[in-house]
Amino acid sequence: MSQLSPEQKAPKAATEHTIAANAQLRDELPFEDVRSFENAARGFIATLDPLTIPRTDGRRPAYDLAPALAFLDGNCPDTVNPSLWRQAQLNALHNGLYEVTDGIYQVRSFDIANMTLIRGDEGWVIIDPLTSAESAAAALALANEHLGKRPVTAVVHTHSHVDHFAGVLGVVDADDVESGRVPVVAPEHFVDEALSENVLAGNAMGRRATYMYGNLLTPSPTGFVSTGLGAALSMGSTGFVVPNDIVRETGEQRTLDGIVFEFQMTPGTEAPAEFVFYLPQFKALCMSEITSHHLHNVYTLRGAQVRDALAWSEQINESIDRYGDVLDIQFASHHWPIWGREEACDYLRSQRDLYKYIHDQVLRLANQGFNAEEVAEQIRLPDSLGRNFSNRGYYGTVHHNARAVYVKYLGFFDGNPANIQRHPPAAAGTRYVDFMGGADAVVEKARKSFEDGDYRWVAEVLNHVMMSDPEHVEARALLADAFEQLGYQSESAVWRNFYLCGALELREPAHSSTTYTPSPDMALRIPLENIFRAMAVRLNGERAQGVRLSINLSFTDLDERWLLTVDNGVLHGFSNRQSNAPTATLTLTSTDFKALMVGLTDGVELIGEGRLQVDGDTDALLTLSGLFDQFLRRYPIVTPRDMG
Repeated sequence: MSQLSPEQKAPKAATEHTIAANAQLRDELPFEDVRSFENAARGFIATLDPLTIPRTDGRRPAYDLAPALAFLDGNCPDTVNPSLWRQAQLNALHNGLYEVTDGIYQVRSFDIANMTLIRGDEGWVIIDPLTSAESAAAALALANEHLGKRPVTAVVHTHSHVDHFAGVLGVVDADDVESGRVPVVAPEHFVDEALSENVLAGNAMGRRATYMYGNLLTPSPTGFVSTGLGAALSMGSTGFVVPNDIVRETGEQRTLDGIVFEFQMTPGTEAPAEFVFYLPQFKALCMSEITSHHLHNVYTLRGAQVRDALAWSEQINESIDRYGDVLDIQFASHHWPIWGREEACDYLRSQRDLYKYIHDQVLRLANQGFNAEEVAEQIRLPDSLGRNFSNRGYYGTVHHNARAVYVKYLGFFDGNPANIQRHPPAAAGTRYVDFMGGADAVVEKARKSFEDGDYRWVAEVLNHVMMSDPEHVEARALLADAFEQLGYQSESAVWRNFYLCGALELREPAHSSTTYTPSPDMALRIPLENIFRAMAVRLNGERAQGVRLSINLSFTDLDERWLLTVDNGVLHGFSNRQSNAPTATLTLTSTDFKALMVGLTDGVELIGEGRLQVDGDTDALLTLSGLFDQFLRRYPIVTPRDMG
């Protein structure tokens, strides 16, 4: 690959256009309002210094906020949007253990999310044990050190996103959950939704998440400053346990270690499976993640199902109707609480109207014939919503949320027949560049647009050059510079991270041959039906053409029998079914089968150790294994993908 010069690779200063854009926003917003800083600081008890949490395997830290803390406690540089800088300070500088009220505590900024601890009769009820076991264990240890050591007596997963459950093995033992000694409470459909995100589409989401959360970036004024939703994402060991207590209906109650929880179901809002809950003993309402101190994602750029902005608004309104007259405290799975009934209800109403405004205005404009891009360019929040810092687009944005609402109702097609069957990026790029007079001519024109500060246009036209000629050094360098300035101007941490990661990979192309597999702690606890779904996604339909397999599976640890079939290029797993004329029969434990199917072991090893018996066609397992694709973790994003 053609190499950029050291000067081309180096981060650049903010241009005059970026400085002006950031200065304009500084003049538009009420930066004199410091109530968020007062609430974020309230109840502080202790933290770690330095805030660096090691991984159990000795690799890079599971979580390291120390580099960001070294520069965030200062004035906003020209290379960061001033509103985003404010949010970054609120997230990172307010880290550690906090008292929400006597008996409710939170550990904040040990991950992207908060871990909440509620003091029960005998121990801690843990709400949302973070992304990694290391961060969750460190948060629990900090609470035990300063509040008195207590066992974990229950865990509550508010919803199906990984930053709220994957650290569970840092606070409980899996055997205690499987035996029922420790209740783990989750909303209906939690298991399917959690695993569909993190296994079925796990590789694509994981790759895009490296951009979204800035995992490739070094913390600095020209690099990573925040995720918006939290200070930074933990990168430690992930795990999974199947919850042993499922909440299905609004109004259901649970008493966990003497604490009464009243649940309100909120599916299809911020997550496909989610609930919020009220704690009568504390007059405290936990809104999980359907409210936070910013505009959230109706569609998240790492990839996920489009969410329902109208249902989101209506569920917040239901919370107001159910609990607005009785709550004294509102807290959530991210950011800081609000104290006082009036202020909390004002905040909830504002969040409610934020999502409904975007929903309603998108459909108003769509019904006038505007397409998704045209709608997104036109919508602006009214000052009553837009000047409220808790509604600013630090994570979601009005622009990409508006496009998401359009897609939810009308899909990706805008009605223009020219867009029914558009060329894929590389094919389109080749044609565009040819029409525009060749790559050199496009770069020369783009350079003039860059000087004029039209960075969006530079990015659009040079993307065509990259997709047609990724070796063009001048195009790579200029596109990286344009991405960088767009990142510097972005109020959304997500947009900033995407732009700056794109710039980084253009300047320093990443080379990696590692492939995706779920973590062992997650893979081995996935229910069997989800394992078969994951296998089906990896099956290469073209390679499986003409292949017919019927494999009986006998799981000795479960006394269960399944049938695995491959036919018509499709894999199925059928429970409680066997073939009368199987290609082969496999006898093994369900754990060994899962390990075999996700690549943690192989058939030769299992047979050699006497853990796998194969009856019938002994080549059937080899035939099956040859039908699966391996997913490359670091597939290209800003350069062409080989379509084969």
